[in-house]
Amino acid sequence: MTPDDRKQFLHDALTGLSADPPELPCKYLYDERGSGLFEAICATEEYYVTRADLALHQTHADEIVQAIGPGAHFIELGSGAGIKIRILLEAATNPRAYTAIEISRDALTRANAKLQQQFPQLEIHGVVADYTQPIDSALFRLDPPARRRVVYFPGSTISNFTHQQAREFLSRMGRMAGLDGRILIGVDLVKPVERLVRAYDDAAGVTADFNLNLLRRLRDDLDACLSIEDFAHEARYNDREQRIEMHLVAQTDTVIELAGRNFEFHRGESIHSENSHKYSIESFTELLEGTGLHIERTWTDPDGLFSMHDLAVD
Repeated sequence: MTPDDRKQFLHDALTGLSADPPELPCKYLYDERGSGLFEAICATEEYYVTRADLALHQTHADEIVQAIGPGAHFIELGSGAGIKIRILLEAATNPRAYTAIEISRDALTRANAKLQQQFPQLEIHGVVADYTQPIDSALFRLDPPARRRVVYFPGSTISNFTHQQAREFLSRMGRMAGLDGRILIGVDLVKPVERLVRAYDDAAGVTADFNLNLLRRLRDDLDACLSIEDFAHEARYNDREQRIEMHLVAQTDTVIELAGRNFEFHRGESIHSENSHKYSIESFTELLEGTGLHIERTWTDPDGLFSMHDLAVD
C-alpha cells in the first residue's frame, strides 16, 4: 500500500466509523487476501452469481457481440482475472482493442499478459485506477481508432452502489462510452430472500472471513487496536431497499482505537460493510431514468438468475 493509499484508507475509515450508523467502504474488502477470499466465495455452492454470469456469457456470447458489431474497443471496469472478457473476445468480429481498468497493478499485469498470449494480434492496454473515480483523461489517451467504444461492467458490481450512486456512475459510463458507444452491464436479479441470504453467508464461513478481513486491514494496514473476535459476520435482507447487507456485528461491548480516536460499540451494534442491491428488469429500467441511457437488449442466464443489459446513450 502506497502512502497516498494508506492516507485515503485512513480518511475513509475515520469518516465511516464516525457515521451514524457506522460503515466502511466495501472496496477495502479487496486487498490481496480479500481478493483471494472472494475467489473462494465464487466457488462455494451457495454463491450462484459467478456461475450464472458465466452461463449467460457462454449462452449468449454470439448474440452479444453481434449486437455490438465489429471493430469494437472493449473497456472493462474492474477487470480482475479477465475471465469473462475472453468469452466475448473469442466471439467478437475483429475487435479493435481491449483496455482493462483495475486498481491492482499485479492483477492487471497478470491478466493482460495471459490475454495477450491468447490474442496476440489484439491491442491491449492497462490502466491502474479506481474506476469509481474519474479516469477519462487516462483512458482517452489510450483510445485507438475503433468503430465503437464498449464499456464492459460484468459481475453485478453495480449492486454495491446506492441507487443515487448507481445513477451517477451510470451517467459517467455513458459519457465514457460516447454517443455511438455501448455499455454491457451485469445485474443480479431479485429472487427468494432465503437463497440470497445463503449466498452471502455460506455454510463454510468463507464470506464471514471475507467480511472480517476489513477489521484485519484496519489492524494491519492502519495500526488500529481492536479485537477481531469481538465481531461476527451477518448477512441480512433489507426489504425496503431490496438489497442484501453485510454487517460486522459486535458480540460484546468493545472499542476500536484508530489514529488516537476511540469508537465504542455496544453488543449488537454493527459496522455496515457492503450492499448488494437486487433488481428486476423493470426496476433496473426505472434506475436508468435521468442517466441518459436506455436498454437496447437484455439477456439472462438459462436459470433466470442473472441479467446483462446492452445500454445505449440517448
